[in-house]
Amino acid sequence: MTTATTPPIPTAAPDLPRPRPRLGWRLRFAALSLIWGFSFLLIKVGTDGYAPFQVTLGRLVFGTAVLAAAMAVKRERLPRGARTWGHLAVAAFLLNALPFSLFAYSELTIPSTLAGICNATSPLWGMALSMVALSEDRPTRVRVAGLGIGFVGVLTVLGAWQGFDGLDARGTAMALLASLSYPIGWIYVRRTLAGNGSSHLALTGAQLLLATVQLAVVTPLFTSLPTRFPLLPSLAVVALGALGTGLAVLIQYGLVAEVGPTTAQMVTYFIPVIATAAGVAVLGESLAWSTPVGAVIVLAGAALTQVKRGT
Repeated sequence: MTTATTPPIPTAAPDLPRPRPRLGWRLRFAALSLIWGFSFLLIKVGTDGYAPFQVTLGRLVFGTAVLAAAMAVKRERLPRGARTWGHLAVAAFLLNALPFSLFAYSELTIPSTLAGICNATSPLWGMALSMVALSEDRPTRVRVAGLGIGFVGVLTVLGAWQGFDGLDARGTAMALLASLSYPIGWIYVRRTLAGNGSSHLALTGAQLLLATVQLAVVTPLFTSLPTRFPLLPSLAVVALGALGTGLAVLIQYGLVAEVGPTTAQMVTYFIPVIATAAGVAVLGESLAWSTPVGAVIVLAGAALTQVKRGT
């Protein structure tokens, strides 16, 4: 999934059939779009009271707690084998610890709207990387054109014709690097954990647990213990973890199981729209014309990169 969350980990053993959810998939799709779209706002609010590493650690702690509760309800066990756990540790770094931290640091200096749009470039990075790393995923002319269009959109968002005037280069670079980290992680997972045999829930629960341990080791090295716990940033961190990381993953897996990955991944194209609307309406962030126009171009290019051969 092209978001600042945990994407599905492919396995050879599908999860057991589940009862049909009470809520229709369209309502759950809308809920997932809102949760992930508002995640960038929550990061911004969280960093108003806590250091970026603390926001990320809190996010992972509460997200892992939700996955642990779901595993307990379904009586799932953590994966076994040192090799599997080694691969999961790398996945945890590339798909959780690194991008979550980079987005948190980036939003110290850039608006949440820009961070949300940078996140939408993940399919573009993924397309570029797959041309090199995945021999079975050969590009078509349409997908290559989508790649070019998408990066024109990125340049539009960043105001390249103005020499990137007023843009915080460091924060923007961090957000773009975070979006690049996701497809690198997905390719790694695809090469190392496909056919593992464990369920999606067990693998993701273990992955989040490992990411939490990684941040628990790093955070004390760069931050000191908080001396106060402001209410609004604290609530933002809890919501970011429990909803934006834990519950969102469970909703996503349900959607993939019911309507397939192609339809479920369409949520990607709603996230920057919601992130932009939330940043402007709730946080009062300014919005130049180039931001929404560039975002539309980015999404159009990203959509073209997902067109399969023969469709």
